[in-house]
Amino acid sequence: MAIITEEPDSPEPLLRKRRPEPKSKPTAPPPSQPESTSTSAKSVTPTTNPFHFWFCFTLVVSFVTLFCVLLTSLSPQDPKTWFLNLPPILRNHYSNGRTIKVQTAPNHPQVEVFSIQQGPANSDSRVLIVHGIGCSSFAFQDVVKFLGRKDVHAVAIDLPGSGFSDKSIAVMEENVGGSGFLGGVWEVYEEIKEKGLFWGFDQLVEQGYVNFEENKVRVSKKESIKAIELGSEEMGRVLGQVVDSMGLAPVDLVLHDSALGLSANWISKNRDLIRSVMILDGAPSGTALPAWVLELPVVREVLLGFRFVFERVVATCCMTSVGGLEAEAHRILLKGRDGGKAVAGMVKKLNFSFDLSEWSSLDGVKGLPIQVIWSGGWSDKWSTEGRQIAGALPQATLVNHSGGRWTQKDNAEEVAQTIHEFVSSLPKSTRQVEEEPISENSQETFSEAQGGNHHHHNHGHHHHDHHHDVHGHGHAGYMDAYGLGQGWAV
Repeated sequence: MAIITEEPDSPEPLLRKRRPEPKSKPTAPPPSQPESTSTSAKSVTPTTNPFHFWFCFTLVVSFVTLFCVLLTSLSPQDPKTWFLNLPPILRNHYSNGRTIKVQTAPNHPQVEVFSIQQGPANSDSRVLIVHGIGCSSFAFQDVVKFLGRKDVHAVAIDLPGSGFSDKSIAVMEENVGGSGFLGGVWEVYEEIKEKGLFWGFDQLVEQGYVNFEENKVRVSKKESIKAIELGSEEMGRVLGQVVDSMGLAPVDLVLHDSALGLSANWISKNRDLIRSVMILDGAPSGTALPAWVLELPVVREVLLGFRFVFERVVATCCMTSVGGLEAEAHRILLKGRDGGKAVAGMVKKLNFSFDLSEWSSLDGVKGLPIQVIWSGGWSDKWSTEGRQIAGALPQATLVNHSGGRWTQKDNAEEVAQTIHEFVSSLPKSTRQVEEEPISENSQETFSEAQGGNHHHHNHGHHHHDHHHDVHGHGHAGYMDAYGLGQGWAV
């Protein structure tokens, strides 16, 4: 019995001793945890792979290089290079025009305004076409030609900041004293530059101190080049000088796009200089070329720097078709000589809250013949806006055309025919300036490109001094602004 009882007891402790062993086997997975951590560590190590670093580095370098190349391509060319690279369509347009000098502000120097004209100067109808933002006289060259063939004296101008007109101006700025730490450092630098490095030391030895009191307030003048920003006041000055110098009063105004809002104040105050007003796809609510595209510098540079982008925007907002070179010519004129900044400055000065009903009730506008020439096929919304504008002007009539918001070659004759019919229906007016030659004060400059054999002076029987007009004014001509003298460089 003793043997029997001892033998069963002996395996139990053995079993009890062996039971923890299988329990210890489940504890074997903990060693597997370090394996998982080691595997995770192994999985992390590929992120530090040198190939990944060099790949990212190559991408960054490529992006920086591409960005620098884009900046170089978007940077404006100097005027001479820009002019020499103009396509023939723009050279021909330029050769048909001349420049007039006007002053946009009392204390500013004169700027050159490019203009084209056709038709007899002694005509009963004298039409002045003023383009909107982003556009230029290039869009109306065929309109001017057609009106000229109808014996209408038609003129289209490039507003300052647009087209072939000046887009920047040199302004003298006064800086009184210095502002902050940098201003003080700059004053010390100017003092050393003017009087020498050891001037202060010499004064310190001679009188025991440095005398800065006598020059405490320093007034420095600096010439800076600024883009021309054309607002309502500047527009009035330009229109007044153009009408006066070219003898257009009383004038039939054709106001395209944003030109209506910019010219409204001048019209109401100069009723005696105006015979009629034609509103060509111009709404106070906005411009054909989106304002925000022009105001954002990066977006503006991309828009003007790439032909494809510009064509897509213009096709969406301005033109019915962008085939041929019309859209490209507009882009070149906008981009050239930093014109984008000038147009952006004009956008900032627009009055989008302009009230047509209130304007039409002014004494200077009452009874003024007005016609609204509107794109009827652009969109239903645009057609509705045209009817609303015509309804806000009691004396206005509405006529639709088949083109877009910017006049193009394919509908130029249609627009010109509408203008001709309207001005022909008006009573004849007496010119305020009877065949007077252009005054010396206006300083008109003629820039004929092809031998000077076609000049639109038309001073009746005054055919003398034509050579004087060409050569005498040629030294101040527009070509000199590009450093090309009086001739064309081919």
